[in-house]
Amino acid sequence: MSLSIVAACLFVVIGIYFYNNPLKHGPWFLSRRFINWFPLGMTYAFLYMGRYNLTVAKNGFGDLMSNEDFGLIFAAGTITYGLSFLVNGPLVDKIGGKKGIIIAAGGASLANIAMGVLTWMTVTGRTEMKLTGLFSVLYALNMYFQSYGAVSIIKVKANWFHVRERGVFGAIFGTLISFGVYFAFDWGRAILDMTTAVATGPVNWMQTLLRTLFVPEGVPVNATWAVFFVPAAILLVWLVLDAWLIRETPEDAGFPHLDTHDASSGHMHEVYSTMDLLKKVFGNPIMLMVAGVELTSGVLRNGIMQWYTVFAHQVKQPGAEGILENWGLLLCIFGIVGGFAGGLISDKYFQSRRGPPAAIFSCFMLIMAAVMAMSIFAYPLVMGIAALFIVAAVTGVHSLMSGTAAADFGGRKATATCSGIVDGCVYIGSGVQSVCVGYLTAYSWRWWPIFLMPFALLGAFIAWKIWNELPAATRKYIADVEQKEVRPAAS
Repeated sequence: MSLSIVAACLFVVIGIYFYNNPLKHGPWFLSRRFINWFPLGMTYAFLYMGRYNLTVAKNGFGDLMSNEDFGLIFAAGTITYGLSFLVNGPLVDKIGGKKGIIIAAGGASLANIAMGVLTWMTVTGRTEMKLTGLFSVLYALNMYFQSYGAVSIIKVKANWFHVRERGVFGAIFGTLISFGVYFAFDWGRAILDMTTAVATGPVNWMQTLLRTLFVPEGVPVNATWAVFFVPAAILLVWLVLDAWLIRETPEDAGFPHLDTHDASSGHMHEVYSTMDLLKKVFGNPIMLMVAGVELTSGVLRNGIMQWYTVFAHQVKQPGAEGILENWGLLLCIFGIVGGFAGGLISDKYFQSRRGPPAAIFSCFMLIMAAVMAMSIFAYPLVMGIAALFIVAAVTGVHSLMSGTAAADFGGRKATATCSGIVDGCVYIGSGVQSVCVGYLTAYSWRWWPIFLMPFALLGAFIAWKIWNELPAATRKYIADVEQKEVRPAAS
């Protein structure tokens, strides 16, 4: 049933993509652009499956991994992810997004295989080493390669989508993230359920296959390692499709040059060094504020997605069991709604300005975090719904800031560097909350939503500061379009 709902959402997203055509592109351009972004996007979605499978595995490890251990491992990965953009962003701007996504899929696949082997050795008793140290190293390696994914998809997107189309693509970007979260949590949990030591319920062909591949005979343990090996295999399939189908620019696919009217318009002939690219971020106050919004959103985003399932396993949620059972699906649906709400609000009501919806959504997250704090032990269903609303809002903010604003203000020449460092701030924020919440919950889970609230307030304030900001080329393009519309009306 859940798979049918996700498939229906995917068809709706594809329909919106073809319907939304403000620049009146021809049907073959729209189709070829779809052939470009769909494999890119699905690769990114399965990168997410190979990223948040750690959260799924945590509940499978039981006493082998405490909350504090989990927080430290996740923080090691997320901080590595954030800092790696200082290298990977400029690199992808030079080598292109196609090569970048291939590096991401191949490297993350190998890292997941290594984590699967370590899990297999630990769970089956072949080693008695503590998981925290080596798992932190392997998860950090995984996240290093994962960091190529977002910058690569945005790098290719910047060449194929005009600024006036990017709000909706930002929504598509958020949708792809939501699919990845669904794959990670619901497919990951299904993989764990189907690879238990003793088969339960009716056995279908998928369970038979997984048990044949991963469940050892005569060893009474659950095959937790399968949750790492499966996304690794899927990523290798998408790697092959990416190499075959993706084209870096419209010109590479046989189309004329497309001027996207972002910050690189009129500057495409210029050659930037790594330092020039980094100055595009660290020397630009607007980019620093976009990064600041993303740092706060990282605290809220993974502050919910990382911890709700852990919380619900440790503190029973009577009346809200359906939220835990369908966590991945609900994250997917709410994420899609939030992503499209942010993108459409930006493009339709604020002339493609990204600050207004980000400020509105941040205020909404502050309110929902307060609701969580007030209802955390008394009203489980209210608490769970508030958490899902935060996921919707934070997906909207993330898709607008990392997926869209960074490309707008960075321009095509520096898209990967700007979006990468901005996206990196998400994971620096995530690393901060991972360590803090891991230790705060040792005292009381009530501190969890309280910790999130000041970051939502800070995000709203920074987004308000960039309320009216647009790249100069975009502002000129909008003025020219409005002038052309006025002239026929006046005549």
